[in-house]
Amino acid sequence: MSHVQNRLAATASRIASVSPAYLKSFPPKEAFAPKPSSSQSDPSVEQKPHFFDAETWASLQPPPPTSLTAFAYRIGLGKLVSSPDPILQACTHPSFLPLHQKHYPHHSRPAANERLAVLGNSLMGLFATEYVNSTYPYLPTRVMKAAVSAYVGPTTCATIAKEMGATPLLRWNRVSNTPTRPAVLHQDAMSSIPRALVALVYQHSSLLTARTFVHKFFLSREIDLRNMIKFRDPKKALLDTVAKFGRERPVSRLLRETGRLSNSPVYVVGVYSGADKLGEGFGSSLKMAEFRAAEDALLRLYLARQPPHLVQLPTSTFPNKTGSIFKAQGGGSLYVPVQLGDAEIKYGAADKTGLRSPGARSVASFEED
Repeated sequence: MSHVQNRLAATASRIASVSPAYLKSFPPKEAFAPKPSSSQSDPSVEQKPHFFDAETWASLQPPPPTSLTAFAYRIGLGKLVSSPDPILQACTHPSFLPLHQKHYPHHSRPAANERLAVLGNSLMGLFATEYVNSTYPYLPTRVMKAAVSAYVGPTTCATIAKEMGATPLLRWNRVSNTPTRPAVLHQDAMSSIPRALVALVYQHSSLLTARTFVHKFFLSREIDLRNMIKFRDPKKALLDTVAKFGRERPVSRLLRETGRLSNSPVYVVGVYSGADKLGEGFGSSLKMAEFRAAEDALLRLYLARQPPHLVQLPTSTFPNKTGSIFKAQGGGSLYVPVQLGDAEIKYGAADKTGLRSPGARSVASFEED
């Protein structure tokens, strides 16, 4: 599809649609122009034009209960939620309330998912943080935060909401940016639905069921953590890391080479600490190969993954029951905390430039065999 066709398809997916079979009367009364009265038939009296915005009217109509029930069963919450009302609340963004109050001032205010989204966001952050922290014990702090955001961040929540099929069920209103409030976009409203659903699972079942829901939809996806780790000087970082763990000084060794006298040589360099090989890299020059070898050694350390059968999460100790987790008995499993790795090596000056201070130890190159 072309760019114009993609834009049209994306716009059409956001436009609210209402099935006439579900409505009590169709066309609605708002679509008809009022009959002219005796005063309005006077040409000297200015008559106001009648406008009917079909898109706004369609966005104000609630989705059919059958669609809400089908959505609940599609995501595995059919037996957990007895009525479609909680699902409707989870799909109603707070930006929809002013629009509903403007057109229906005498109707009751619908329930929005603001509180549910806040609770669900905290639970998702808890589940993702403990999962990443237990699975990758040596991951740097900044990379761990980026990984948590990649697992349960706003973009991921909006994407998963679309995959669930929640787009036609969303009730929201676009709000422009103000000095005191950011704009509300379609992605912001969509991202609130999975968060509210997690809170619903937590309220209607238990913490373990909510964690299972998050693991099935969010944490079961593969995230490329390798591209999230960047080093200004991997050789210096590796020197400090090896010294911190009390290992021998790293040594670079030329393993293979080809085309040294040509215009496109390739060198393969390995980094060793004693008899242990830490990393390997290639490049068109020895410095490039040595740089990549040091980077590969650091990535092997920071991305060391705990075997799945040995990963234990702190929330596994909570009982799989409703009510207070401090009063419920049974259901908790024996938990052995995973030993976390040391914090990442920080080198350079105290500021954020990454430059070394004048009195610091000079950067030494690896020994080359």
